[in-house]
Amino acid sequence: MAMGTNGGGKKSRATLSEINVTPLVDVMLVLLIMFMVTTPLMQQGIDVDLPKTSASGVEMNEEPFVLVIGPDQKMTIAKTSIAMGDLKTKLKAIFENKKNKQVYIQADRKVDYGFVAEAMAEVRAAGIFNIGLITMPKDN
Repeated sequence: MAMGTNGGGKKSRATLSEINVTPLVDVMLVLLIMFMVTTPLMQQGIDVDLPKTSASGVEMNEEPFVLVIGPDQKMTIAKTSIAMGDLKTKLKAIFENKKNKQVYIQADRKVDYGFVAEAMAEVRAAGIFNIGLITMPKDN
């Protein structure tokens, strides 16, 4: 009897300790495709036709605070509808502890100038004097 065998004719088996990553990769690819398809559908907003000007853009250090005025004179802040009467109190509460008191107004070109001026007056009444208007660049 030879001593080199595994004592009595038993076969030696190497234990398989590797993880099969193929199912994991398949699941991750399916999730990636699902997120790629659903992400554009989740972005909602108001279509605003901005006026075109030849003014140059400004650089931003932080996320701007934008007040959107739609063509139907409905105002929204961060996708939340707000009435003209509540604008001053909401802005006071929002900007109470902020250092950068700056508001950008994004108004549709069809909105009456008087309504935009009234909204600007409410923003000023809230104690915010740095107001900007968002426009689109002119086509040359």
